[in-house]
Amino acid sequence: MAKRLFDFLLSIVAALLLVLPIATISVLVRLTSPGPVLYWSDRVGKGNGIFRMPKFRSMRLGTPAVATHLLHNPGAYLTPIGSFLRKSSLDELPQLWNILKGEMSFVGPRPALFNQDDLIALRTKYAVHELLPGLTGWAQVNGRDELPIPEKVKLDAEYCRRQSLGFDLYILWLTFVKVVRRDGVSH
Repeated sequence: MAKRLFDFLLSIVAALLLVLPIATISVLVRLTSPGPVLYWSDRVGKGNGIFRMPKFRSMRLGTPAVATHLLHNPGAYLTPIGSFLRKSSLDELPQLWNILKGEMSFVGPRPALFNQDDLIALRTKYAVHELLPGLTGWAQVNGRDELPIPEKVKLDAEYCRRQSLGFDLYILWLTFVKVVRRDGVSH
């Protein structure tokens, strides 16, 4: 209950503070490539339920719906500002909506794509699927896109055992540092 209240209040504060950057990014995405401002993807949430998660669109229309590391040449699919959005993690800002709705938390395992069967199965095996997915997480700050799936799930399971408000605040701080340094981002 305290985690949900923290998420709700922080998402309102963040949305208010970030309204101008969010509006600016929306305009830039619209002006630099054809298509919608937001890309909505089906993600796996708590209890392996599917929910729709928005991101600022950083990839061109027609890009296959797979994890970026599975694309042959991911750079070829990026929009003119896509690389910047991904490196800065600004493409993730629309997920404040999912946090407000209670579909996500600020901290938890990153939501899997609906078709990442290997990741979903391992998370289910280790009961990680019982957590709300997060905007950031313990695996994110310990390797992000560079981690193999078994290592991600091991870190997600560790978060499941250690979760607390203090640990969440620590992960949020590490996330801030990683984003500023642009560590572990695939583009």
